[in-house]
Amino acid sequence: MNIFQKAAFAAATFIAAVSFAGASSAANQAPVKARNVVLVHGAYADGSSWSKVIPLLQKAGLHVTSVQNPLTSFADDVAATKRALALQDGPTVLVGHSYAGMVISETGVDPKVSALVYLAARAPDAGEDYPALTAKFPAPPASKGLVHNGGFAQLSEGAFVHDFAGDLSRKDALALYAVQGPISDTLFTAKTTQAAWKTKPSWYAVSKNDRTTNPDLERFLAKRMNATTVELNSSHVSLISHPREVANLILAAAGYPLKK
Repeated sequence: MNIFQKAAFAAATFIAAVSFAGASSAANQAPVKARNVVLVHGAYADGSSWSKVIPLLQKAGLHVTSVQNPLTSFADDVAATKRALALQDGPTVLVGHSYAGMVISETGVDPKVSALVYLAARAPDAGEDYPALTAKFPAPPASKGLVHNGGFAQLSEGAFVHDFAGDLSRKDALALYAVQGPISDTLFTAKTTQAAWKTKPSWYAVSKNDRTTNPDLERFLAKRMNATTVELNSSHVSLISHPREVANLILAAAGYPLKK
């Protein structure tokens, strides 16, 4: 069995072990063996939100970079991810959580990017009016907890603890709340110029208990991009509450078996 066959077997084994939704072209071919992973955090968070996933990826032998988004504008966040990609040597899996799905859809056209992984993430088409798309689905509870001030927005403590990080302990949710990044109001209406998921193999993790992004919207986006899709019994922050499942999905996209 050659390296690509082994990678395909590892990916298929993982996918069979979790709930699977929909067929995918990516699932029907061996993933490119990637040596790097670039992780992009979403709104209301920072790069430390990947702290439970990173050690699992490193243990598997991957070189991992966590981007620190300024969240001051979509252009600024795209620039931060582009700088991280420029430092990678060889095939790279690009991973985005939540709002960062927009960032990886824009930057994922980079030739180094071998696969895209979306976690409860936005995945707009190029130039798509994303707020108009979300309006077709019931508004999630967290949206009522947005507090705007001086051109930036944050989630209230109640919305953050109960709706954003609902399956974490209160202690852990409050610690995450303390590092919440205020986001520019302009991020809500930003538009992408690229849809990298149209040309790159894509994986998607739906958060079944999400109260920040409607899970049915996530399913719609995953199906539209023809992604290899798993569903996790998670709040919006699956990367914290289900790090092993998230790491497994990333490893499948990278063509790696999970090392115990």
